[in-house]
Amino acid sequence: MKNEEQHIKFMQMAIDLSAKSVEEGGGPFGAVIVNKEGEIIAASHNCVTLNNDPTAHAEVMAIREACQKLKTFDLSGCTLYASCEPCPMCLSAMYWAHIERYFYAGTQHDAAEIGFDDKFIYDEIAQKPKDRFMSRKQILRDATLKVFNTWKNKADKIEY
Repeated sequence: MKNEEQHIKFMQMAIDLSAKSVEEGGGPFGAVIVNKEGEIIAASHNCVTLNNDPTAHAEVMAIREACQKLKTFDLSGCTLYASCEPCPMCLSAMYWAHIERYFYAGTQHDAAEIGFDDKFIYDEIAQKPKDRFMSRKQILRDATLKVFNTWKNKADKIEY
C-alpha cells in the first residue's frame, strides 16, 4: 500500500471513531496511532462525557492505550492520526509521548464552530502567570526541592 493510501486509511479510521463517539454520547473526535511499520498500535475516541474525565480526549486515550500495549512511555517513531487538530492538552501529551508526526482532518476553527473552542487556553498561556484566570500561590517549595534532590541523586531512576 502506498504511503498516501495508508494515510487516508488511518485518517478515515480516526474519523470513523469520531462518528462512533458521537453515537455513544461522546465528543466528535477520534485518533489512531501507527508504528513505523504501518501497524495500528492504538485507536480510540473521545471519552470525556462517557468517563467523566476532562482529559479523556481521543488523542490522550490512544496514547494511553499505545503505551500500555507497548509497555513504554516513549512512542518515538509513531504517527498519530486525529480527526481534528489536537487541542493544547493533546498536543502537549503527544510531545511528552515523543510522537514524531501527526496528521489531522478538521481544524481548531472547525471545532470552535461547534462549541469546542480552545481559544481561551491559548489566550491564557500567552498571559503572564499573575494575570491568568486560575489563581495560584506557591507553598512548601523546600519540601518539594528535597524530593527533587532525592530524584536527582537516585542511581537507578528511569528518566523520561
